[in-house]
Amino acid sequence: MPCSALLGLACLLAAGQPQPAPTQDPPPSAAPSPPGNAAAPLQPGQTEATPKRVFGVLPNYRTAEEQAVYTPISTKRKWVIGLKDSFDYPLMGVAAIIAGIGQLSNANPSFGQGWAGYGRRLGTSYCDQAVGNLMTESVFPSILHEDPRYFRRGHGSVASRTWYAVTRVMVTRTDSGGRRFNYSEWIGNATGVAISNSYYPDNRNAWDNVEKLLQQVATDAISQVLKEFWPDIRRKLHHQPPASAAAH
Repeated sequence: MPCSALLGLACLLAAGQPQPAPTQDPPPSAAPSPPGNAAAPLQPGQTEATPKRVFGVLPNYRTAEEQAVYTPISTKRKWVIGLKDSFDYPLMGVAAIIAGIGQLSNANPSFGQGWAGYGRRLGTSYCDQAVGNLMTESVFPSILHEDPRYFRRGHGSVASRTWYAVTRVMVTRTDSGGRRFNYSEWIGNATGVAISNSYYPDNRNAWDNVEKLLQQVATDAISQVLKEFWPDIRRKLHHQPPASAAAH
């Protein structure tokens, strides 16, 4: 199935997907805003209000606080997250970089060289990212009742937080609040790799598919490490105190 047709179908599925009863957001607090740089405490299940982009570029729509009271999200919200990540403009920049690397190494030789070859690599690289996002953040989380969000820990040593972030590609939360193996991450990316065989004529054997799957999962793991530490880096860049210290 062509990439554009697949993404169009995904949008239709998102619109027609039956929705569970919406979870009511907690009422806004009447308490005054904290002074200075103090961050207001997160409400139960609330995703971080800021920052929405890591390094001001990479999308950060699906980060929530690990310590907040868990509140599941609706199927509609899972599709919103997946669609935002798939159609956000920085994704084209990532695809352009991957396509440039492929052009230099002559990956998928049947694409050729020159602008035509680069255009094919750019289109397929974008398709890889978009389809992978939809499968791991929308399609399979909806089917398997898993939560596609990354729950940021935000405390502990650098090593423990890095290990936590990396291993979230193996562990996820379910809609009931429990934890289990992250089937959406692995089945979703495997499905994306299988779909990519329709537009990658040069790399269709089993080993190539396994290699692409591992690359996709590793990319997601690195992304989660960035999401874990970006608020800390951002505070240092802006010379802001930690939220816990500012609250005292």
